[in-house]
Amino acid sequence: MSKLTLYGIWLSGPTYKAGLALSLMGQPFAYKHVDLRAGAHKQPDYLAINRFGQVPALVDGDLKLCQSGSILLYLADKFGKMGGKTPEEKARVREWLFWESDRLAPNVYRPRAIKRGFMKADDNVYNLYTGLANDALKVLDAALANSSFLVGNEPTVADVAAYGDVAYAEEGAIDLDPYAHVKAWMSRVEKLPGFKKYEDVLPKQDAA
Repeated sequence: MSKLTLYGIWLSGPTYKAGLALSLMGQPFAYKHVDLRAGAHKQPDYLAINRFGQVPALVDGDLKLCQSGSILLYLADKFGKMGGKTPEEKARVREWLFWESDRLAPNVYRPRAIKRGFMKADDNVYNLYTGLANDALKVLDAALANSSFLVGNEPTVADVAAYGDVAYAEEGAIDLDPYAHVKAWMSRVEKLPGFKKYEDVLPKQDAA
């Protein structure tokens, strides 16, 4: 069976989600570093892999996939892990993935980008995003008050996706202390076999 190849950059939250899912599922993968600062993601050879010119991308044989949520669902289906067991659970996983990409991810990643100097914005813009991030964190915290993970009592790719956002909150100076259930859930995710932090799961260069 050919090894999966993940394309991305170690600083990218969406790339981390794909790498973390592979690690939690116990799946080895080759890794190709995409130098965003040098514009590698806009070159024809990369656009042939990811037509949106973004990271991550996943190559599995002839299949080329982009968008982290789609990659997570593909991996769950391919390996029969972390996708939910019943039709309802599978639907709830998708529900969380769509919500997370709309409400949680952009409002954590943008403050992080501002604080790290990847994106220039004034305080009003920063405060707008962090306000929306806190709105999303309240929703997440309420959901996790009654459940160990987002869909039932076992981790799914919905947890991987949401964790891959919240893990960057501190870098965006977003305080997680008001969200006790989120913090307890993060601790549960971090104890899962195969868990790695983003600087450990993604190499800083190509890796076999």
